[in-house]
Amino acid sequence: MINNVLNLDWSFVYSIINVLFLIVPILLAVAWITVFERKLLAILQRRTGPNVVGIYGVLQPFSDALKLILKETVIPSQSNKALFYLAPVSTLIFSLLGWAIIPVGEGLAIFDFSLGILYTLALSSLGVYGILFSGWSANSKYAFLGSLRSTAAMISYELILSSAVLILIFLTGTLNFCNIIEYQLSIWYIVPLFTVFIFYFISVLAETSRTPFDLQEAESELVSGFMTEHSSVPFVFFFLGEYSSIVLFSCITAILFLGGYNFIELVNNDSILNIQAIILGIKTCVFCFLFILVRATLPRLRYDQLIELCWLHMLPVAVALTILVPSILIAFDILPF
Repeated sequence: MINNVLNLDWSFVYSIINVLFLIVPILLAVAWITVFERKLLAILQRRTGPNVVGIYGVLQPFSDALKLILKETVIPSQSNKALFYLAPVSTLIFSLLGWAIIPVGEGLAIFDFSLGILYTLALSSLGVYGILFSGWSANSKYAFLGSLRSTAAMISYELILSSAVLILIFLTGTLNFCNIIEYQLSIWYIVPLFTVFIFYFISVLAETSRTPFDLQEAESELVSGFMTEHSSVPFVFFFLGEYSSIVLFSCITAILFLGGYNFIELVNNDSILNIQAIILGIKTCVFCFLFILVRATLPRLRYDQLIELCWLHMLPVAVALTILVPSILIAFDILPF
């Protein structure tokens, strides 16, 4: 027995611990971001918000999660049960897989992938399948219409997102997140590329199905969109996947445009606390706040306006910027490769 324990592959155990140290704080962050959103929306609408469970309502998300887990899972009789369960699980898994390559400090990432941006774009594309499966498998017209709307919006705005990211690749000559952070030591890319950032942020709002692009969850038309027939644990998975994507895209935006974990050398990073991770966390919170602020201030677009905004207004400008920025780099002979 002792020999078996000694022969255990400790590298595998170490990898599992590493993953847990990343996943648990992310799930806690998702919980806190939901209560922060509800409190902020309440303040902006002159209400109180959650204030019963815990001090100032900070334990409200755990109460909600417990309530949903204890509810009965209702499955429509004519649904495809395998896909019905697979859809929320795949949505959550794809949103959590994106964290594997996020550097939370210098040399601190589960996997320092040289094609990090490509990996992120691929995962965001795969996230569409979970929504498609949930809409089709539930055998409900509301869920199906919601999933179709979501798929159309995500595929449309991925073009804008890819164009904005392509400009950054032209500027840095790399697909690695750590290298992009190092390139921003002198100036954050949000300053010279503010127009690109606006296009990127709008496409991220559409990609994460947030207001004003939350057409698939239009309560006045489609009940709850593609999640209409899901309850209990499957609904929790959808909820976690959606908010995990918001935090993930906020973190990626901080890396691409705000210099990631780098900041002015005010403190020494040799302390017990990982100061770089705290800096990245603060920058991520800034973009999470922007997500909530947009939800509180902007009304929902009509579906035809959503598609028209992408294909007729944003895409031509995004393509023009994709041609303009490399042209300037070539003209001044400052291409990084």
